[in-house]
Amino acid sequence: MPSEQQTGSSGGTGKSVVGINAHLLSGEAGYRRAGIHQYIAQVLCHLPWEEGEPTYVVFTQQKNLFKEKPGITAVASRLSTENRLLRILWEQAVWPWQAWRRGLRLLHSMAFVTPLLAPCPSVITVYDLSFYHFPERFPALQRWYLSSQTRRSCQRARRIITISESSRQDVHRFFGVPLAQIDVVVPGVDSFYRPLPSVEVAAFRQKHGLGRFVLHVGTLQPRKNIPVLIEAFARLEDATLKLVLVGGKGWLYDDIFRQVQALGLTERVIFTGYVPDDDLPLWYNAAELLVFPSVYEGFGLPVVEAMACGTPVIAANSSSIPEAVGEAGLFFAPDDVETLANQMTAVLTNSDLRATLRQQGLVHAQTFSWERAGRETAVVHRRALQNNLATEGTEGNEPKNL
Repeated sequence: MPSEQQTGSSGGTGKSVVGINAHLLSGEAGYRRAGIHQYIAQVLCHLPWEEGEPTYVVFTQQKNLFKEKPGITAVASRLSTENRLLRILWEQAVWPWQAWRRGLRLLHSMAFVTPLLAPCPSVITVYDLSFYHFPERFPALQRWYLSSQTRRSCQRARRIITISESSRQDVHRFFGVPLAQIDVVVPGVDSFYRPLPSVEVAAFRQKHGLGRFVLHVGTLQPRKNIPVLIEAFARLEDATLKLVLVGGKGWLYDDIFRQVQALGLTERVIFTGYVPDDDLPLWYNAAELLVFPSVYEGFGLPVVEAMACGTPVIAANSSSIPEAVGEAGLFFAPDDVETLANQMTAVLTNSDLRATLRQQGLVHAQTFSWERAGRETAVVHRRALQNNLATEGTEGNEPKNL
C-alpha cells in the first residue's frame, strides 16, 4: 500500500491522494493504443510532483510505466480490463471500493466515466462527444454506455478536462455544464517526432517497397471519413502514387475495403494495420503529405505529429481540427472530394508550396508540449481539491485554457 493513505484536508496539501483511472492504457498492439492511450500515458508521465503536493495512485494494467516516477504509485487490477465489460465492472465496483479503502480524496477518470458510487469528488477527462454527434456510427451498447454515463459523470464532476476548445463547448452545450467548470488541456507532441536523416528515411522506404505516397494515420472507423480520402485519391493522375492507411481496425470499417476494391485501387492502397509507436516518425517522414479528413475529432494528434516531422498537412475544417492545424496547413470541407483532390495535386506537384507548409508546420508543432499538459492537469487536480467552484462560477464564461 502507498504510504500516502492518511486523510487530510481538501486544500491540496501533501496529505491529499488523487486516484487516477488509467485502464485505457493498452499494452497490446491495436486501435486502443491510438490517441487516447497516447494522451493518458504522456500526461501521467509528465505530472509534476514536489514535496507537499498531492500524490497519485494510478490504477492501470501498465504499472511499469511509472516505476521511477516520484509521487506516483501504480496499482494493477486482477481483472483483464482490456475487455470492455470487465473494465466497466472495475470502474463501477472495484474502483470506488479501492478509493474508500485507500482514503483517496479525489478521483480522476481519464476516459469519460466516473463511478456511480464514488466516495469522494471527481475530475473527468472528455476527449470528444462523437457518440452524441454521430450515434449511428457506434455499436449500440457502446453508444448507450458512453452517452448515458458521460452525461451523468460530467454533471456530477467537480471539474472537467477537455483536449480542445471545441470539445469544451460541446460538453457545455450537450450537458449544460458551466464553461467555468471546464478546463482545456491540449495534447503535446513527443520529441521523437522530428525530421529524420534522409538516409534513414530512404532505407525505410526501401524496406517497405515504397515510392511516393499519401499518408493517413488513424483507427479505421466511420468518423475518420476515410472513404472521402479514397475517392479523392482515385482522382489523382499519378498512377504510381500510393495511399497508405496506418491504423488498426476499429469498428464498421468493411465499407472502406469494399470501396478500395470497387475503385480498382487494391494495388495502390496499403493497409498497414497497427504500427508501433517507434515506427510512426518514419511513416510521417517518408510520406509526401498527411491527409486528415475526419468529420469530428476531439483534437487530431496525427496532424501535429506530422508537422513535427516536417510533413505537409491537408485537413478537414471540422470540429477541433482547425485548433490543431492552426495556420500551418490546408483545409477542405469534410464532404468536398473535389477540393481535397485539387489540394493533394497542388502539394504533390508544387515544391514551393510543400516547402512553405513544411516550415510552417515545424514552427507550429513546437507550440505543443506534454510537459505543459502534465503541469496543467496537476493544476486542475489542485483546483478540484480546493473546491473553489463557488468563486469560479462567478467569473463568467471565459475559456479555462490553463
